[in-house]
Amino acid sequence: MNLISIPAFQDNYIWLLDDRRGHCVIVDPGEAQPALDALRRLQLTPDAILLTHHHQDHVGGVAQMVAQYPGLPVYGPQETADKGANHIVRDGETFEINGRRYATIAVPGHTLGHVAFYSAPYLFCGDTIFSAGCGRLFEGTAQQMHDAFQQLAQLPDNTLICCAHEYTLSNLKFARAILPQDREIETYQQHVEALRAKGQPSVPTTLQLERKINLFLRCHDTDLQNKLGFNSPPKSLHSVFSELRLRKDNF
Repeated sequence: MNLISIPAFQDNYIWLLDDRRGHCVIVDPGEAQPALDALRRLQLTPDAILLTHHHQDHVGGVAQMVAQYPGLPVYGPQETADKGANHIVRDGETFEINGRRYATIAVPGHTLGHVAFYSAPYLFCGDTIFSAGCGRLFEGTAQQMHDAFQQLAQLPDNTLICCAHEYTLSNLKFARAILPQDREIETYQQHVEALRAKGQPSVPTTLQLERKINLFLRCHDTDLQNKLGFNSPPKSLHSVFSELRLRKDNF
């Protein structure tokens, strides 16, 4: 398989998973033209579209793509039914596209119906986990998002986290503000700064790396808890996650 990130809007990524036999899957086409241009340039035919949630910057290109490729299957959660999804998926459901199996994982938080799609080693997680960060809580709660993170954290270390935005540098700056002495975060920030200076994407990232540099996966860390003002063990790790998200919202 060949994974390609297609830039869209200001900082979105549309994902294209190429089977190296002339076919591919498109994930979260917020606008159609960049995806259509990539298909034409690479001489690929899409077998399906996957939608993680209903926000316009993830679904806005569906109608034009389906018009270009009539009958194209569009997989997505119930909240995307009016955005073009014609195959509604639910938590725990698996399906095959051109012989490749995908598992649906419910990850409410950013939106209530948000899902991720996992086909080892690829995790298409929309606006749930970002490199060094997490999505905003527009509809769900911190507890829901924390539980979603814990569920995704059960995946193998080599999981490739294919998130939908280039937010890594801003997330790392926030992480450094919370844990300024953390050498892993400092070193990775320098690496990402060099990548971005060359115009290269910082994602996909790996779950193994995110365990080290993503504070939202480190709510159990007592040093982090102390930095956030938890001077005794918190009642729940949800409260640590909630405090982190609140501080990121106001950063």
